[in-house]
Amino acid sequence: MKKGEFCRFLLQPQYAYGDMGCPPLIPAAAVVLYEVHILDYLDSGQVDEFIEEQNVAPLSTLLEVVDTLRSFGNRCFKQSRYYNAKDRYKQAMMLLRNRETQSDSEKEKIKSALLPLYLNLSLTELRLESPNKALKYGNKALEIDSANTKALFRCGQAYLELQDYENAQSCLIAAQAKKPFDSDINTLLRKVVSYKESLDQQKDLYSK
Repeated sequence: MKKGEFCRFLLQPQYAYGDMGCPPLIPAAAVVLYEVHILDYLDSGQVDEFIEEQNVAPLSTLLEVVDTLRSFGNRCFKQSRYYNAKDRYKQAMMLLRNRETQSDSEKEKIKSALLPLYLNLSLTELRLESPNKALKYGNKALEIDSANTKALFRCGQAYLELQDYENAQSCLIAAQAKKPFDSDINTLLRKVVSYKESLDQQKDLYSK
């Protein structure tokens, strides 16, 4: 099939859900009609063929493959397939890290390509309830761009999950300075301040 094409597949029970069906949606021994519309596709073939030649291929080719992997990851993320998204992002990240760079210009291009991957990995780890890993990738993003608002916000989220309210507040205040009217930043900052004040009150109570 090609992009834009539409087709229907009529499947007998033995090629679909069998004699048992899939209650309550699919009855027993159901004949199933699938409708398939190719909206877009990603060329995974270039990714599979690229691994062995990554250090001799032009940087432009490397960046195309990385972009393909990141697009795959983004699709998985939107479908809440966070482990699959993480795998794609990490594969792209390792391609960039393993690149034997020669010029400063190439190094800068690789850093620029790594930044969104670190941000995506940080958010994915938050969805997977792994705040330590989310913080690690958020900090790696900050190593590339110390003023990156998304990276500061991700680190603030991770610190909050780790109940490190002091560092969470510092990150979110820095993010707020860049985007003072961002509702997500302001909402999370208010939450952190509230938690921190509550914790401080408890400490004062127990110290008496």
